[in-house]
This record gives sequence, structure tokens and C-alpha cells, in this order.
Amino acid sequence: MIEVNVTRQHSQIKQFVVTGHAESGPHGYDLVCAGVSAVTFGSVNAVLEMSGADLQIEQGAEGGFLRVTVPERIDGEAMQKIQTLFEGMLVSLKTIEKEYGDYITIRN
Repeated sequence: MIEVNVTRQHSQIKQFVVTGHAESGPHGYDLVCAGVSAVTFGSVNAVLEMSGADLQIEQGAEGGFLRVTVPERIDGEAMQKIQTLFEGMLVSLKTIEKEYGDYITIRN
């Protein structure tokens, strides 16, 4: 099971942590894992490219772990971009959860 835990401060996303494996199919054919990876990594890459923020990113060596933390000091325009992109990420993850709830859960 993949777990997504989102930490907010004053309604803004400050951190999200993705842990676990979906195990919805054989290795290399796990569509839930592939979808979650594409959504989260795509969102992180978009934030890095569009906001210039220096996100704190931790990954597990074997996969199954991603922690992304937004730095404390971010100007207003960059923070707005970060929040928009990460809220969009959550919409996509919730869509996956709605269809494949046996394999992913989101705590927001």
C-alpha cells in the first residue's frame, strides 16, 4: 500500500511524504506505482523549474520513499506557484486513490 501524508501550515502544503509500494501488479507492470511516481516526480520537477525553490528532497535507495519539504523562506510569487502545483498533484493522486483505493491512501 502506498501512503501519502501531507503536512500543512496555515492551509499551505509544507511537506509531503510518499511511502510504500502499491503491489497492484508484477514488478515493472504496477500501474498504480507508475502513476503515483509520475505524478509526484512530475510535480516536483515542475516546482523546481517554475519556482526556482530549493526544495528539500529525500528519496529511499530502493524506492518506496519520497519526502519533499518546502523551505521556510520563499517569496510570495514562488510560494503561490508551489502551492498551485502541489495542489494539482493532490488532485491527480486523489483521482488515482478514487479508482485504486485498495493500493493507495492519502492523508491530507
